[in-house]
Amino acid sequence: MARRRPRDTLRDVPVVLLIRHGRTSSNASGVLAGRTPGIEMDETGVEQVRRLAERVRAVPLSRVVSSPLERCVQTARQLGEIDMLDERLQECDYGDWTGRSLSELRRLKLWKVVQEHPSGAIFPGGESLREMQARAVAAVREHDARVLEEAGPTAVWAAISHGDIIKSVVADALGMHLDQFQRVVADPASVTAISYTERRPFVLRLNDTGHDLAPLAPKRRARRRPPTSDAMVGGGAG
Repeated sequence: MARRRPRDTLRDVPVVLLIRHGRTSSNASGVLAGRTPGIEMDETGVEQVRRLAERVRAVPLSRVVSSPLERCVQTARQLGEIDMLDERLQECDYGDWTGRSLSELRRLKLWKVVQEHPSGAIFPGGESLREMQARAVAAVREHDARVLEEAGPTAVWAAISHGDIIKSVVADALGMHLDQFQRVVADPASVTAISYTERRPFVLRLNDTGHDLAPLAPKRRARRRPPTSDAMVGGGAG
């Protein structure tokens, strides 16, 4: 009896590339830029995004969605035409923390909460990290569903956003409590790839700053197989 080939769990649904903007002078100097207008990439960030764009060319993008903040728009423009600016993908509203140095913020009581119990953190004059995660996850999942409907199950699309936003979306995809999201890293110009199947999300790449993205590109099939959300026992063949 012929063996039944395992179905591809990863390409029966779109893949979203969560991309953090390139480095800014605020990142380099340890200042929490937040939603401060006019923050653009520095020379290092521009070079990071140039290298990123070369990698992304191997993956035709069906949609490019960006945070409206300048540093993300700058990044997105290097990857292709921007289809939409979505405010739900913009940086956390850090309120009174905005524009202050991280060394100063570390001395505040709230810093410990942000580090150890982020689900309970509410920034004075801003939003909570729970609110940030809720809007970001909703945005990514809504765009992903729309890409599936309009471009099909093998599509790849990009969401250009910010560090804490990406970390919170990854935590949701991994089934982690928000209190654990500080364990996730999202470096400038990094790529994190997620596929949202019916049963569960799969995290395909995490904080990738240099590897070939071509394996994420759509692959043509001679015959469509029914989609599955099953994980490959033993890890699969890649």
